Amino acid sequence: MQRFQSFRQFYPYYLSEHRDRRCRRLHFAGSLGVLAVLLWAWISADPWWLLAAPLIGYGFAWIGHFGFEHNRPATFSHPLYSLAGDWVMFWQILTGRMRL
Repeated sequence: MQRFQSFRQFYPYYLSEHRDRRCRRLHFAGSLGVLAVLLWAWISADPWWLLAAPLIGYGFAWIGHFGFEHNRPATFSHPLYSLAGDWVMFWQILTGRMRL
């Protein structure tokens, strides 16, 4: 297992684990789904919806890794950096800095 001193060191590794566009698309869809669930939980004032957020987010991402990248998600070895990486990549795709 690689050790990283900072997120800045980790992010290039994170991107190298997301070379397949289908995996990035699934990550993007999962993150968008998480935002939709959070919004719905707030609008409906039903906190039970919050249980769906990690299932959607990780579910889509892990399908991408196991089905297309054929690698082990960084979530298992670097959970916090991986979570941050998901949202940085989501933002970069949303703003056009990374291809979807």
